[in-house]
Amino acid sequence: MSEVPASLGLDNADPALVDAVVTGLATVEELLRSVVRSDVDFVDQAALHLVKAGGKRFRPLFTLLCAQFNDGNTEQVIASAAAVELVHLATLYHDDVMDEATMRRGDASANARWDNSIAILTGDFLFAHASMLVADLGAAATRIIAETMRELVTGQLRETVGPRDSDPIEHYLSVIGQKTGSLIATAGRYGAMFSGATPEQTEALFKYGEIIGAAFQLSDDVIDIASPAAESGKTPGTDLREGVLTLPMLYAIDDGGDPRLTELLAGPITDDDGVEDALTRLRKSPGLERARKTLDEYAISAKNELVSLPECAAREALDLLTRYVVARTR
Repeated sequence: MSEVPASLGLDNADPALVDAVVTGLATVEELLRSVVRSDVDFVDQAALHLVKAGGKRFRPLFTLLCAQFNDGNTEQVIASAAAVELVHLATLYHDDVMDEATMRRGDASANARWDNSIAILTGDFLFAHASMLVADLGAAATRIIAETMRELVTGQLRETVGPRDSDPIEHYLSVIGQKTGSLIATAGRYGAMFSGATPEQTEALFKYGEIIGAAFQLSDDVIDIASPAAESGKTPGTDLREGVLTLPMLYAIDDGGDPRLTELLAGPITDDDGVEDALTRLRKSPGLERARKTLDEYAISAKNELVSLPECAAREALDLLTRYVVARTR
């Protein structure tokens, strides 16, 4: 059986379904590389910079998974899967500029390799190509991707501005729904609508994608605190170093039981000892367990959306995916 990139808990999924998804991903990869090519060498290099860097390709994978309830990897499904990945890649170019990042997927970020202007314009270039792909899929698909881009930008703006007078926890959960959940929801909707799904199936997969997308971010929040580097493959405390308040931190602040932790979370932590102190306190705090419970609630909500879908290998695969999102944090 072919392997799904990054596993995603699908090791025990139906072999025929996995093969169909892997085959579809290979076609999506070819399309990604062909549509962003430019006759201008420099533009070509910049546009392919993150495409060639790889990644989990979760959004096109999810598009293809949702298509397996019906007609599978149609030409329109492949095109829509490539479009959602291009939108995602475009946001990464812009995110790296805003975060002043120097690395992305093991290589120099575009803004570090060239400069901020090049990174921003390249992101815009990918947005344009995503729009061109979707334009061939009809007016409904074009409207959907426009609404999705609006949600992505609104979420980023709200994150940049901060909660202001609103509840920080509600604000955070709403923002990740926009920044992460909205594009994955669209991936599910596209996979359904371009494979012959009913309106009811399409709505269920849209809602499932919205929930599971946010759940992935919540699980990343937990892993950044709870998992040693040897287990997660990532350096713990990245969010602490960047001064990003994630859900476990917001819950810990809300609990108020550790004044020193609240003090540490007031801004970016620049020294290793401070990061280790904050991690130790967070791992003991009620905030971490409360974040896990919230993740469990999201997983239950996601599974509830699957109930209306026909029992088949695709539904089983999405159930495995839901379990994986939770299990990776334990």
